[in-house]
Amino acid sequence: MQNRRVLFMVEVAIFSALAILLDIIPFLSFKLWAQGGSISFAMVPVFIMAFRWGVRGGVLTGLLLGFYQILTGAIIITPVQTIIDYILAFAVIGLAGVVAKPLWHSIKENHKKSLVMWIALGCLIGSSLRFIGHFIAGIIFYGKFAPEGQPVWLYSLLYNGGYMLPAFILSALVVSLLFVKRPKLIIR
Repeated sequence: MQNRRVLFMVEVAIFSALAILLDIIPFLSFKLWAQGGSISFAMVPVFIMAFRWGVRGGVLTGLLLGFYQILTGAIIITPVQTIIDYILAFAVIGLAGVVAKPLWHSIKENHKKSLVMWIALGCLIGSSLRFIGHFIAGIIFYGKFAPEGQPVWLYSLLYNGGYMLPAFILSALVVSLLFVKRPKLIIR
């Protein structure tokens, strides 16, 4: 039991560090907007932990990624904005782990189609929840950047959707390819 706990903590530390590296290394991340937001592989390690360890592993890895984001140059307007835009938005990526058990079952039964479906669903859940956090923060705190005459909600939708949709697709493809080719990576 103690070895399992140590393995969990080590994997959370390693995968959260890998996630921030995948976000800050220039050729692995495409910065889309001046106020933040990028298309990167940063969510991939969080999804891997969510699928390996369930919600607890994914949320903790995402939470650490959010803290690392703050330490590496986050745009901070207020403490509430920081919590919504970084702490909550990155932690909820780990809720992709709600599909961990059916995903493990698909691997045991060697059902590649259902494996990809569960991965895509988990990535959609985590990405959508992260998007909602950024969308809300965009409406509340970044409305001043909206072009004149454009509703703030539309600005936030287009701004955050502009990088979150490609980031979701990229993450779902990478995680699917990884686990279809090496399904034993998901088994602890």
